[in-house]
Amino acid sequence: MHDLKGIHHVTAITSSAEKNYEFFTFVLGMRLVKKTVNQDDIQTYHLFFADDTGGPGTDMTFFDFPGIPKGTHGTNEISKTSFRVPSDAALDYWVKRFDRLKVNHTGIKDQFGKKTLSFVDFDDQQYQLISDEHNKGVASGTPWQKGPIPLEYAITGLGPIFVRIADFGYFKEMMETVLRFKEIAQEGSFHLFEVGEGGNGAQVIVEQNIILPPARQGYGTVHHAAFRVEDRSVLEEWIERMSHFGFHTSGYVDRFFFESLYARVAPQILFEFATDGPGFMGDEPYETLGEKLSLPPFLEPKRAEIESYVRPIDTVRSTIEFVKE
Repeated sequence: MHDLKGIHHVTAITSSAEKNYEFFTFVLGMRLVKKTVNQDDIQTYHLFFADDTGGPGTDMTFFDFPGIPKGTHGTNEISKTSFRVPSDAALDYWVKRFDRLKVNHTGIKDQFGKKTLSFVDFDDQQYQLISDEHNKGVASGTPWQKGPIPLEYAITGLGPIFVRIADFGYFKEMMETVLRFKEIAQEGSFHLFEVGEGGNGAQVIVEQNIILPPARQGYGTVHHAAFRVEDRSVLEEWIERMSHFGFHTSGYVDRFFFESLYARVAPQILFEFATDGPGFMGDEPYETLGEKLSLPPFLEPKRAEIESYVRPIDTVRSTIEFVKE
């Protein structure tokens, strides 16, 4: 049985694809590598922000479901997403940047021996930056070379995801017995799990919480988190494994950019298992990734219909020369 390789991507819900694009491009300096639609709801944009080439383990993605209400944070939710930066010094840079751009943040804190900086966006979506200074394990990605952030401070990929759960006993058993994670540390109500090579790119921080009411999904919350598998053959192993443990799953799903399996592993917690490839470079050149509406081949015949549903968003950046600041 092949272990999971780490975090593949996190998908959240935004109130505005336009504001989301502005925030991730011009504030966080992550590269929009794919502008497409939700394959199950073609009236909904699906934006992928990642490293310079859209490598697995680096992408944060967003749906903007029309008319969806604001979500509420609580227990039984994927509560926060982390982004990796190269060093502790990078966090000092980001404090100054967030102050200047009026991004709400907590200041630099320590958790499980790493320096972190938590912040929120315009939807109260919860994030943190985490320093790779003392990190070992899964390699990170390559920062967006032509973005606005100096490369020595720029975001390179995804760090630990946070899950807030009421029934910790069940969740711990599921993580260890089914998903083959190991609990390696505890700080108060927070438990640190890792898988495979470990490190920031292969960790989940689980918070036991029986006080808060259940979260309600909507904009400003996470939809699902995905974990990396090498290829289709390993994905088939996980399809069989999840069925063996009695989980109701999606079965095999071809998302064109990767191949997937979905399973609800706990109340309101949806996990995906996704292959590392083929990736995002197959249908657009490197220089203009994310600038056109990209559709998988099975949706291409519906392009005119889809373009009538989704309003145009100008995501052309190849003509912009960003000043790193």
